[in-house]
Amino acid sequence: MNLSIVKPHTKHTEAIVAICAAGWRQTVEGKLSEEYQLKNVDFWYNYERVYSDIEAGFYTHVALINSEIVGVIGGAITGPSVGEIFVLYVDEAHRYNGIGRLLLEAITGQQKDSGASEQWVSVQEGNKHGIPFYEARVFLYREKKITSTDTGEKQVSLRYSRRIN
Repeated sequence: MNLSIVKPHTKHTEAIVAICAAGWRQTVEGKLSEEYQLKNVDFWYNYERVYSDIEAGFYTHVALINSEIVGVIGGAITGPSVGEIFVLYVDEAHRYNGIGRLLLEAITGQQKDSGASEQWVSVQEGNKHGIPFYEARVFLYREKKITSTDTGEKQVSLRYSRRIN
């Protein structure tokens, strides 16, 4: 397996769209309606949005195995000394092989270099992949955020943070 973690390029847009859309839908399966899932994926993970977010630097790293994208992470500095992870998805066929850990290490290094000493992430309540992953990496549960969707449903996100200095 020839694995590399690199900065994404706009030529990776289609693969990033596919991985993020599938990953997000898996995290909310059985929790949010199909109608909302389709609307949310169409808003966040449409080709044009992802392309512009790559150009803007919000997608920070991709994992490649033999030039095939198998994972993606994105985030930014969101406040004085605060980094945020916006997305982290690994293709289902490649999970539990250390790819998520390597992507997290890459963005953490980048955020530290940009002055972050604290890192935050939101995880869907009940996310059986995300919650154990972040807790194993010393992220601590801080708060629950409940938002109403435009379909009248409640989306519940758990906020976690950790020190990274």
